[in-house]
Amino acid sequence: MDEATASLASAIGERVRAERLSRRWTLDELANAAGVSRRMVVSVEQGAVNPSVGTLLRLSAALGVGLPALVEAPESRPVKVARLGQGAVLWNGENGGSGILMASTDPPDVVELWDWLLGPGDRHASEAHTSGTKELVHVLDGELTIEVADQVITLATGDAASFAGDSPHSYANATPKPARFSLAVFDPGASSPTRGGLPNV
Repeated sequence: MDEATASLASAIGERVRAERLSRRWTLDELANAAGVSRRMVVSVEQGAVNPSVGTLLRLSAALGVGLPALVEAPESRPVKVARLGQGAVLWNGENGGSGILMASTDPPDVVELWDWLLGPGDRHASEAHTSGTKELVHVLDGELTIEVADQVITLATGDAASFAGDSPHSYANATPKPARFSLAVFDPGASSPTRGGLPNV
């Protein structure tokens, strides 16, 4: 891991551990609730791995907190600002792509704002989100192909789409040029410990 990734992994680990201990959960209890291995929980808490978006969302759902609570520093001021280069890089593609969580609102109803870049041939697949989750996509540059359940939609620069995120979906760039898009995710009741299902951007 590079320095920035290692720093983020360490911060995530500290927050996961703090949330787990505040609930007086064992490592096994968190692992079972999140549907991940005990080894993964240990590795995340130690900052030894750069966990996938799916793993982070499973942990945040199990702990009853929104994803931003695990990756963003606590902020008490009324306006939270993320400057260029300060977002949390939570996904890296094989062809130069990245998924960066830039901003979010506080629980219980969390809205996340992402900056996505897909290199040529990059694809990011997602499991179904928690029921009630909505996604909004706006293509800023290039061409983006979205698959939602059995529907395939191609969006060009300037196009936008919205859909329910509780079906499996994916984002792909099948062109030889990079594609950049903004993604907003509405996650209702992100801090509810009784919410059903597991989200995954």
